[in-house]
Amino acid sequence: MKIIITGAKGMLGQALARAFNEYNLFLYDRDELDITDLSAVRRKLSDIQPDVVINAAAYAAVDECENQRELALKVNGEGPGNLAQACKQIGAILVHYSTDYIFNGLKEDGYSEDYAEIQPINIYGESKALGEKLIKDNSQKYYILRTAWLYGTGGNNFVDTMLKLGREKPELKVVDDQHGSPTYTLDLAARTKQILTELKPDYGTYHCTNAGDCTWYEFTQEIFRQEKITTKLLPCTSAEFPRPAIRPQWSILLNTKLPAMRDWRQALQDYLESNNCN
Repeated sequence: MKIIITGAKGMLGQALARAFNEYNLFLYDRDELDITDLSAVRRKLSDIQPDVVINAAAYAAVDECENQRELALKVNGEGPGNLAQACKQIGAILVHYSTDYIFNGLKEDGYSEDYAEIQPINIYGESKALGEKLIKDNSQKYYILRTAWLYGTGGNNFVDTMLKLGREKPELKVVDDQHGSPTYTLDLAARTKQILTELKPDYGTYHCTNAGDCTWYEFTQEIFRQEKITTKLLPCTSAEFPRPAIRPQWSILLNTKLPAMRDWRQALQDYLESNNCN
């Protein structure tokens, strides 16, 4: 199987390259392939004739997106639409990653894959929702995989930030009114491979997060528990920690279509143990 991975230098892109390492891979970051350039995308896909294109390219700086709406819509919206057009032209499958942030966060019991009310409350969510729409408008052979709260090696992430702060500060406040499902990049990459090579479900939208949910405060509690960090941890509200982009309060993605992924605590343990070995 011939596979193109875009955003290959990012946190998820690196995990995907590792998961699919036995296949014929073509790894491109934005310097090698600008997904916002339709002509360049068409040329590259036409030359390589991949069976699958996995799009891990994104403008994922949620707060920066608030001041860079045009860029966010271009990268997270138009870019996936370009890939969809080019994939359709050569008959390739497109795998694309979306986010819990396309929802408004008011639904406390979580969001299923088919929940119709796409109502993002920040620019990042708006741009990712546009990407979903343009893929659906321009392709039939696609998997949109929504995920949340990603962490892993090869990029800035919440786990590493909390570990650093926990070892530097005697006391730490963490938001306790936003709910989601932490997801390890290696687990998401493994699930992507499983979808393409084993499960082979119908084309469409799927939710791919580690099982279970928590708040950022509870996530930090578990990080500190596993690493035996004794910093005093205090819960706080989002209002006490204002940021440029509003975050959804409840953004739990319900997986109703695929086998459950492992619990987020187990995935976190693997990540922390692998980091300790490095």
